[in-house]
Amino acid sequence: MTELPAPRVVPEEGLPSRVTVFEVGPRDGLQAETDIIPAPVKVQLCRRLYAAGSRALEVTSFVPPTWIPQLADAEQVVADLDVPDGARAVGLVPNLRGLHRALDAGIRDVSVVVSATEAFAQANLNTTRAGAIERAVDVIAAATAQGVPVRGYVSMAFGDPWEGAVDTAAVVAAAVSLCEAGARTVAISDTIGVATPGHTAAVIDAVVAAGIPVGAIALHLHDTYGQSLANVHAALRLGVAEFDSSVGGLGRCPYAKGATGNLATEDLVWMLHGLGIETGLDLEALAATTLWLSRLRGVRPASNVARALAAAGLDTSATDQEVTPA
Repeated sequence: MTELPAPRVVPEEGLPSRVTVFEVGPRDGLQAETDIIPAPVKVQLCRRLYAAGSRALEVTSFVPPTWIPQLADAEQVVADLDVPDGARAVGLVPNLRGLHRALDAGIRDVSVVVSATEAFAQANLNTTRAGAIERAVDVIAAATAQGVPVRGYVSMAFGDPWEGAVDTAAVVAAAVSLCEAGARTVAISDTIGVATPGHTAAVIDAVVAAGIPVGAIALHLHDTYGQSLANVHAALRLGVAEFDSSVGGLGRCPYAKGATGNLATEDLVWMLHGLGIETGLDLEALAATTLWLSRLRGVRPASNVARALAAAGLDTSATDQEVTPA
């Protein structure tokens, strides 16, 4: 078979030599899909992602099933999941009750969400913006007291479907609150995919100017207007070295009208590898995982790279076989 295409490596001076790709497919990627994926398929998805090299994986969310029925099987997924040595299995928790559920299930790495806008806090978090921060601070305190690291998201950091433009000062204030409470990473989130490179750089600069180290900043991007990779590049130039993505470009925000999928992991990895940046990820294995899940669901994958590699002859004959832990 002809060798599959691969990005030509042309490094760019001044960029990080290695990037953490924080995979959100099993959680953010599936939470808003209309079909409910069975727990065994979710477990297989996680296993395939670990096998492809993922070491930072958000596996589910411990929210009330009435909020997000697609993730009502959180405990079952975690119980059946085998996490490789050195890998993370992160569970998103909305409050202290969710934290206790996660800990009881065996999760030892969690994430929390706050909002930069009032409207989104009420629509998504069922509280005020200040109330969401207070809740997150309580979760961070309770988790860190037990040695559990916490990752924080600042949602709607670049635009809001109800309020429009977002005040950068509100983004900074939310990020600082999470960082001061003890969050190890703060993910600045373009929840509806409206950011552009200049805007991305300006927000990151403001967060860093407020005293948050660039090493504690991640970027969570949606690709509604096709700007995600350009925004990644702008952030790389500022030293950001952690980016969220979703295998196959799965996922959207269920409360944000018009928001499309997350930045596709394969597309991100293609660009990073082309820049000579290490990720530890197997691009072909990621694409094969996307094609496997797309076939099961009967949908066309959103990832440009997965589609291109499939057209170029990517061998997926083994992808229907069950992946077992090493």
